[in-house]
Amino acid sequence: MGFIVIIPARMASTRLPDKPLADLGGKPMVVRVAERAAASGAARIIVATDHEAIAAACGAHGVEVCMTRADHPSGTDRIAEVARTLNLAPDAVVVNLQGDEPLIDPALLAASAALVGAHVPMATCAHPLHEAADAFNPNVVKVVLDKLGRAMYFSRAAIPWHRDGFAQSKDSLPASYVALRHIGLYAYTNAFLQTYPTLEPAPLEAVEALEQLRVLWHGFPIAVHVTSSAPAAGVDTPEDLERVRRHYPH
Repeated sequence: MGFIVIIPARMASTRLPDKPLADLGGKPMVVRVAERAAASGAARIIVATDHEAIAAACGAHGVEVCMTRADHPSGTDRIAEVARTLNLAPDAVVVNLQGDEPLIDPALLAASAALVGAHVPMATCAHPLHEAADAFNPNVVKVVLDKLGRAMYFSRAAIPWHRDGFAQSKDSLPASYVALRHIGLYAYTNAFLQTYPTLEPAPLEAVEALEQLRVLWHGFPIAVHVTSSAPAAGVDTPEDLERVRRHYPH
């Protein structure tokens, strides 16, 4: 069964105003993201937005749009509304791709979608870390897996903690140590996508400021696809935008 990619896009960005419409080689960023999604083999790609300018830009480039309410607290809530509007089947697989990821590897979308099923309602991705600075950086979210490749815990701390290796030095990673960085790409069954926004926030989620901990806290498994290398970073700042523009010359 194929999967659907829904791209939440909104104008409100304090560091980069009108970010979804930023020009990348003659097309708006949100359209470039949809093009990357199309290369994943997805059955359908939809931009979810509450802003007419984003809808118009997508329409001008043949990208399907679904208008949503403006008061959603998160992108997950926004795509859940779209899935309800489309009346998707409970077992339909939905990939949540952020609208500021114009360089995302399309293979990651397909790989995460492939892990979702009746017994694993949610999946995400990760890649190995190689630098000690990343392992100890609280802005780099880490994940540890069980033997089935499912997430045991996500943290901003260095996990797993290499007791002996880190006792000797924190300037480099021990030779036998493997830490995984979480990639913020998610796939869900539609049934779970509708359930997720109704779950009570978890204490751990508040402590770490990581929403995905809510899923584990409530006992739902998250499968994790591990890719060999880090995907290109998304766009949060004007500097990020200039970096990405080098990939889309006029």
